[in-house]
Amino acid sequence: MVIIGILAAVIVPKIMNRPDEARVVAAKNDIRSIESALKLYRLDNGQYPTQAQGLKALVKKPTSGPQAPDWRGGGYLPRVPIDPWGRPYQYLNPGIHGRIDVFSYGTHGQSHDMKGVIGSWDL
Repeated sequence: MVIIGILAAVIVPKIMNRPDEARVVAAKNDIRSIESALKLYRLDNGQYPTQAQGLKALVKKPTSGPQAPDWRGGGYLPRVPIDPWGRPYQYLNPGIHGRIDVFSYGTHGQSHDMKGVIGSWDL
């Protein structure tokens, strides 16, 4: 318990002074996890979920669009992820930066020029 207290005393002030940096790190980790789940979905079903199916296809078997014949019981993620700013992650298929894109608009919640956007293409 003492060790945890010492670690918290050292780490928490650093994180508290940089909340946006901590959120960016969390978003990048989330995006990596989402990408891993998407890759497993593709391995099982032969393709990524469509744009219309979205990331919901990782939680609940799609009922419209291309079928997911080998969809994993229980899903690929426990829930549809929300970014550290409280907004849903964005999913594009086909993506602008590659086969699929997963991203968060970051602090601003929107971006016309992609400034501040945290995306799978940067990882």
